[in-house]
Amino acid sequence: MSRIGKAPITIPKGVTIDISKGNLVTVKGPKGELKQQCDHDLTLGIEDGVLNISRPTEQKRHKSVHGLNRSLINNMVLGVSEGWTKTLELVGVGYRVSNTGNLLELTLGYSHPIFFAVPDEVKVEAKMEKGAPPTIILTSHDNQLIGQIAAKIRAFRKIEPYKGKGVRFKGEEIRRKAGKTAGA
Repeated sequence: MSRIGKAPITIPKGVTIDISKGNLVTVKGPKGELKQQCDHDLTLGIEDGVLNISRPTEQKRHKSVHGLNRSLINNMVLGVSEGWTKTLELVGVGYRVSNTGNLLELTLGYSHPIFFAVPDEVKVEAKMEKGAPPTIILTSHDNQLIGQIAAKIRAFRKIEPYKGKGVRFKGEEIRRKAGKTAGA
């Protein structure tokens, strides 16, 4: 069996999981509610506060969706109970960020500022501290949505490999390239 797929999902206090007809999984918790349509061949069962997912056969398709659906449901459970956070840093001279509610204003070295509207499910916070690069902190209960929003913000100015300027995730390692050297 899949090592990820066979791992049970422990349901924390305050979280309820409802499995309706057609394997539609609804997870409710203190941070919000999420829904995910699971593969119709998988069998989902809740016993003693633990959710188990099993597959009917050893076919390649069943193996591939087994671990995927388990990971998606586990991320939903963690999201509605604890929440998810992503932190982005703006590295570069003159790079700035500010927010008004869920509207981000980014200054990333272009001739114009970039305005980006963040969905209501995601809370955004912009920090500009002296001696540290400007940071954007995204928090939400939906891991897929927060990852997609972070990727869109990062795509406004990708990290360039020579000076390392651009928008990056906090703690991300950047492969740097050597610049040109003078010829003899």
